Amino acid sequence: MAMQMWELAGAEADRLFSPYCWRIRMALAHKGLKAETLPWRFTDTEKIAFSGQGLVPVLQDGDQVVHDSWAIAEHLEGKYPAKPLFDSAQAKSLAFVFKTWVETTIHGPIFRAMVLDVFNAIHEKDKAYFRQSREKRVGMTLEQFGSDPKKGVADLRTALLPARKQLVQEPYVCGKAPGFADYILFGAFQWARALSPQRLLEPDDPVFAWREKMLDLHGGLARKAKGYEVWT
Repeated sequence: MAMQMWELAGAEADRLFSPYCWRIRMALAHKGLKAETLPWRFTDTEKIAFSGQGLVPVLQDGDQVVHDSWAIAEHLEGKYPAKPLFDSAQAKSLAFVFKTWVETTIHGPIFRAMVLDVFNAIHEKDKAYFRQSREKRVGMTLEQFGSDPKKGVADLRTALLPARKQLVQEPYVCGKAPGFADYILFGAFQWARALSPQRLLEPDDPVFAWREKMLDLHGGLARKAKGYEVWT
């Protein structure tokens, strides 16, 4: 059985925007693997009930079902060791720390910058759920939270300093070649690119140059995906 992956989609089935799913799309391509994409929306809970939980990505690989992007990366690394995502146990541990940093420090400013664009791009059937769940999370209306997208952009650029310091010295977060830590950070930018015309980076930012390289990896997989071209 070919691999299948359930991925979060907007109103258009081919507008795939989850930062967590993009990590795995890039990881699969890194390993030369392919999975059939099955579009999923926030309210399609019954479609992934077989996984025992309610979030994507969900990967079906033969008789194995794996959810959570980190668990899927571990599965891919264990079952398909060629072209590793982590070049050592130490690199894997550091990637987990990096993952936590991205999720707690980078995702928030991006979300603030584009929350209203997200709301406009998701499927109509998801909008009530999205509004209720996200307003509960941020403690205000979406309109209030997203009223100053420039602040989100400014906060993002400040938060990117650790990655910027690395990318002045090396072409990738992982050094000379991309690894899973690169895909973790890049997933956040693909999330934004899929849904919003917000300009997150200036062309003279080392993170901008890195993002360009990431867009061109694996035959331009990410650049070919549906999204906004707002890089210059």
